[in-house]
Amino acid sequence: SVARADKPVARGEITVGLVRAAALGTAAACLVASAALGPAFLLAHAVLVCAGWAYNAGLKRTAVSVVPFVVAFGILPTVVALGAADPVPAAAWAVATGAVLGVSIHFTNVLPDLEDDARTGVRGLPHRLGRVPSGLVAFGALAVGAIVAMAGPVLADPAHAVTPLAVAGLVVTLAIAAWGARRVVTRPPGRLLFQLIMAASLLLVAQVALNATRLT
Repeated sequence: SVARADKPVARGEITVGLVRAAALGTAAACLVASAALGPAFLLAHAVLVCAGWAYNAGLKRTAVSVVPFVVAFGILPTVVALGAADPVPAAAWAVATGAVLGVSIHFTNVLPDLEDDARTGVRGLPHRLGRVPSGLVAFGALAVGAIVAMAGPVLADPAHAVTPLAVAGLVVTLAIAAWGARRVVTRPPGRLLFQLIMAASLLLVAQVALNATRLT
């Protein structure tokens, strides 16, 4: 929360104890609610929640800080698929798309805070790689995710029809990735990069939806 006036805890508006209690309460509530959708959904959702907790509990300070994001975003399509009326695990291409998107989000989110994090002893993988390599990884992963989301359903089912809208989404996402990579090299990092990733992520989710009526 160094130099982050947008954080309520840093501003003293709420206490750490209240945040901890809210986190524990919501974690318990979401797992109880998940149980109603079956043991497979409960397990997948528990893995997702535990990944987030593991990151905040200490993994964000290590060289494997990206792993919780890979796990959480990778399993997210399976959580969605297991919540359907006919629950089945998500297809491999959907899991891969989520995993690389998690890489992109982790690296981009950390970029503006590298120096502040260093002052508090946080040295995750992006901190160890540095600003430019981390930015290139972030937007490179975004491009890979867009390609996997497009090619995955076709490789799984050669009869799958790719729509013009899906192709347009791929082109726009790749353009954002290219522009973002260039900006990383030429300018200091800022929140704009994270906003770009979020915008591209929405396109990527839309691309997945357009490429397959199901994630299986």
